[in-house]
Amino acid sequence: MSISPQLFLKHLIRRDILFFTGVPDSLLKYLCLCIDQSKDLKSNHIITSNEGAAIGLASGYHIGTNKVPLVYMQNSGIGNAINPLLSLADSKVYSIPMLILIGWRGEPGVKDEPQHLSQGEVQIDLLNALKIPFDIISKNNDDYKLIIDRGLNYAKEKSSPFVILIKKNTFSKIVFNSNKQGSNTLPLTREYCLGILLKSLPKNSIIVSTTGKTSREIFELRKLNNQPHENDFLTIGSMGHCSSIALGIAKTNPHLNIFCIDGDGSIIMHMGTLSTIGQELPDNFHHILINNYSHESVGGQKTSSEIIDFNLLSKSLNYKDYYRANNKNSLNKLIKEMLNNSNKPALFEIQVQPGSRSDLGRPTVTPKENKIKLMKKINELSKK
Repeated sequence: MSISPQLFLKHLIRRDILFFTGVPDSLLKYLCLCIDQSKDLKSNHIITSNEGAAIGLASGYHIGTNKVPLVYMQNSGIGNAINPLLSLADSKVYSIPMLILIGWRGEPGVKDEPQHLSQGEVQIDLLNALKIPFDIISKNNDDYKLIIDRGLNYAKEKSSPFVILIKKNTFSKIVFNSNKQGSNTLPLTREYCLGILLKSLPKNSIIVSTTGKTSREIFELRKLNNQPHENDFLTIGSMGHCSSIALGIAKTNPHLNIFCIDGDGSIIMHMGTLSTIGQELPDNFHHILINNYSHESVGGQKTSSEIIDFNLLSKSLNYKDYYRANNKNSLNKLIKEMLNNSNKPALFEIQVQPGSRSDLGRPTVTPKENKIKLMKKINELSKK
């Protein structure tokens, strides 16, 4: 039987865990939603740009209060967290106690997407290599309170991190207040905008799309319109890195038009890449930001994009043009303007409502097949 996220959170609070930070994860989404709605926590829940930042923020909380914070993340985010875990929180350095909840995607024997499989397989070995003690909670753990208590006691006694791995389907579903989530009344949907973009971009344009539903929708739109997939790199996993991938392709293929289709959670996670793009000034690089103000794929929690002026940001980082659309008229007008008049690199922000079709599928080609087809296409275009 699944564990009630409300009761799980109630026990954490009872044990004086009063500060929560991290990056949302689909396996933890119902717990995160409970944290978000808790009247007891109010401002003591902060969603960070990436997992490393969460470790740093939690460390600052402990230094300022002498209390133990809780950090949450998907296991794919451990890579972002390793540096501050070993050079900041580790007992041989500043010795910071914290409880870390990690959603265990790609657990061996459990069906999952390709980008999670290797991470899931090495999960236990990775924690052992990091010398971070851990325990595991699943939906069958009636003793989850004891596991929390053991982990918290260890963190306090050793003044160092303790990890609790959370298996798939551990938490029961809850009905949440949508007003707490990233929501808006904008008329555009992401899939509609992607459909217009795919029909409007010049022939032989190369597309690099961000992880999550953006790449899934592009794959299905290509199929619906009888268009080949060979011009697209559908990033799965590697959140925040699609712009770096697109920059690498753009720099090595200056004769091709490169379109990076990014998301707000992705662009925020590794925002420093924008400065690299502005430094390199690729004149064949179009950066398209589909901004729905939320971590939609993992629960719909708000991103910080609502407080970011992407016009000022991009210009300060040496992007040469900026466009923003939030309705059908501006979308069609500015796509034409971007293609015909913009200096590059250019950032085109398209503001949309969160949400997707309930029957949205996934790519039916493997990541390797996707890569090979794109490389073959780039090679063909280079010979023309």
